[in-house]
Amino acid sequence: MPSSFGRGEEAIVFVAVPDLADTGVPAQAPVVVPAVRVHPLRRVVRAAAPYLYLTPAVALLIVWTYRPLLQAAQLSTYSWNLLPTTPMVPVGADNYQRLLELPAVGDSVWRTVVLIVGLLPFTLVMPVVVAFATRGIRGRSRAIYQSLIFAPFLVAPVASAAVWQWLLDPGAGVINRVLGSDTNWIREPGAAQWVIVAITGWHFMGFAVLVVSAGMAGISGHYAEAAQVDGATRRQIDWWITLPLLSPTLVFLGLMTVLLSAQWTFPLIDTLTQGGPSQATTNIYYLLWDYGFHSFDAGLSAAAGIMLFVGFGAVAGVLVWISERISFHDD
Repeated sequence: MPSSFGRGEEAIVFVAVPDLADTGVPAQAPVVVPAVRVHPLRRVVRAAAPYLYLTPAVALLIVWTYRPLLQAAQLSTYSWNLLPTTPMVPVGADNYQRLLELPAVGDSVWRTVVLIVGLLPFTLVMPVVVAFATRGIRGRSRAIYQSLIFAPFLVAPVASAAVWQWLLDPGAGVINRVLGSDTNWIREPGAAQWVIVAITGWHFMGFAVLVVSAGMAGISGHYAEAAQVDGATRRQIDWWITLPLLSPTLVFLGLMTVLLSAQWTFPLIDTLTQGGPSQATTNIYYLLWDYGFHSFDAGLSAAAGIMLFVGFGAVAGVLVWISERISFHDD
């Protein structure tokens, strides 16, 4: 039998031959077959091949994510007004201490929480209701329906803000005419925050509906068939089978809402309210931008960005940990 040897070694192969003693033919000697030698450089290239495929993505991640993050962390320890002619003064952790003492920071965090809670019906509850109600649509009608419901997501936020500003006009706006009201929705502190929530939810509900529909399409129909054989009703199947199997999709949408809602609202706030009235629509993300480009306090803005990164990173970690324990997967 042949024996296996390490690379670069010589292999000795013993060939079995019939007994030739009676014929007078001498027995055949063992045949030495030299093994193919692999150059060390080729071995290195083979081992490094997977990492070479990842190199472009890792390089872009370092250049556009980790490098700016390190620069922001460094900038947060300086006092600077963004002017190239002004020196950067080291202040250590003073910017972080100022953030913790500013009342506007706590208020903006609370508004961010209210924003997230207000968006959850648009990104979780209503998409599930719409997806369940329209799952029977088939053929060309389904494609038209999906196009119509996804269309708001494709509209530029600045363009939609201009349209909504016209619709919400206190004098000639369509909404006030329909409601018989003269409310200045954008300039009323009590209404402005909910206007931003409603417009943002209108933008992203179509995307959430398509995500939920895709999650439902990935659930095997055998579960519903088996439940129907056992006498389960459609409502029981939806509640006890379909919804639990949709939990990974709903967790994904929940994570997106928590982590990205402040960024989603930024163009609307900057176009419609500029953080007002009376800072009623200033969330933590807009406050970060305001410190940097209205107050020209780059160090304070960078410190707010680092705290925002750490805070949302911790929230994301907790949500992922919880989701791994409550999600059901179709294995």
